[in-house]
Amino acid sequence: MDRQKELIEKLNAEGMLTREEFRELIEGRTEESYELLSSLARSRAQAVFGDKVYLRGIIEFSNYCRCDCRYCGIRHSNENAERYRMSPEEIIACASLGHEVGFRTFVLQSGEDLWYTDDILCDLIQTLKEKFPDSAITLSIGEKSRESYQRYYDAGADRYLLRHETASFSLYRKLHPEAQTLLNRMRCLLDLKEIGYQVGAGMMIGAPGQTTDDLLNDLFFMKELQPDMIGIGPFIPHKDTPFRDEPAGSTELTLFMLGVLRLMFPEVLLPATTALGTVDPRGREKGVMAGANVVMPNLSPVENRKKYLLYDNKICLSDDALKCAGCMSGRIHGLGYEVEICRGDAPRLWKK
Repeated sequence: MDRQKELIEKLNAEGMLTREEFRELIEGRTEESYELLSSLARSRAQAVFGDKVYLRGIIEFSNYCRCDCRYCGIRHSNENAERYRMSPEEIIACASLGHEVGFRTFVLQSGEDLWYTDDILCDLIQTLKEKFPDSAITLSIGEKSRESYQRYYDAGADRYLLRHETASFSLYRKLHPEAQTLLNRMRCLLDLKEIGYQVGAGMMIGAPGQTTDDLLNDLFFMKELQPDMIGIGPFIPHKDTPFRDEPAGSTELTLFMLGVLRLMFPEVLLPATTALGTVDPRGREKGVMAGANVVMPNLSPVENRKKYLLYDNKICLSDDALKCAGCMSGRIHGLGYEVEICRGDAPRLWKK
C-alpha cells in the first residue's frame, strides 16, 4: 500500500504520472488504494464544483446507424434491431417535457443516421435554442465532416460527445470494421475543439482484448486532447454482436479509472454512466463517490428506449421521463449532493 499511496498522492499533487507509474498504479490497485483514490477524487471534484451534480437529459432520437461497430447493438448489420427515428417535432416535445421538470441540457443522441441531413439538424438546433434559450444543446451523432460540425455550431449547438472508445490503433481495429479508423475519430475530435465546442471524449473499460497498455494510451491521448467531458463505462456485450460471449467490463476497474481521471482533470465534466448503473445497481452512486459529477437520465419516449439498446440489460427502459428524473435526483440527494438546475458548462467557460 505504501507504493500505491505514494503514486496516488503524486497524481493528486501533479495531475500526471509517467507511463510506468500509471501501469504500476492500475495493475497494483487494491481496495485500500481505491478508497484513498476515491476520497481524493471526491475532494478534487468538490473543490471545483462543490456538492453539485449536473443532470443531462438524453433524447435517443434514432437507432438507425450506417456504422458496424462490432460491440454495438444498433450496428448496421444487426437485422434483429427494431429500427425507429423520431421527427423533429417529437424531439422538441421531449425537450419541452424535460425543460418543465428542470433539465437545462439536452443530449441529442443517435446512430449515424443519414436521414437527418445537415439542414434538418440545423433547423432542429435553431428551434430548440429559440424555445429554450437558457439551455445547452449537446450532440452525440458520430463522425461528420468539419463543415457539418461548423454548421451545427453556427446553428447553436454547444457541446459534442464523441467517445474515442480506445486510443490504441490495434484495439480500435478489433472493435471496428476497416472503413472506420481511429485517425478519422481523432480528426473529428480535433475539428470539434478548434471550432469551439465543449468536447467530450471517452473510452470503454474492459473492451474485448483491452490491455493495460491500451488504457495508458487513452490516458495520454486525453491529456493531450484536454476534453471538457470524459465519458467512460464498462463494456457490456449485446446478444446480436460478434462479442456476444465476451465478459462485461469490471465495475471495480471503471470506478478506479474514474478516480484517476478526476485527479488528472480536476475541472472535467465526468458522468456516472448508465452502463455503470447496468453492471451494478448502485453503479451511478458509486461513480459520484469516485469523483463523477454528471448523471444522464433518459427523456426518450418509453416505446423507443427498448429499441435503443447498445448493450444488453440496459436499465431504466420503462420509467417515464418525470419518474426517471425524480428517481435520479433522489439518489443524488441520498449521497449528500445537490442536483444543480443549470446548463452545467465546463469551468473554462465560467472563467471567461
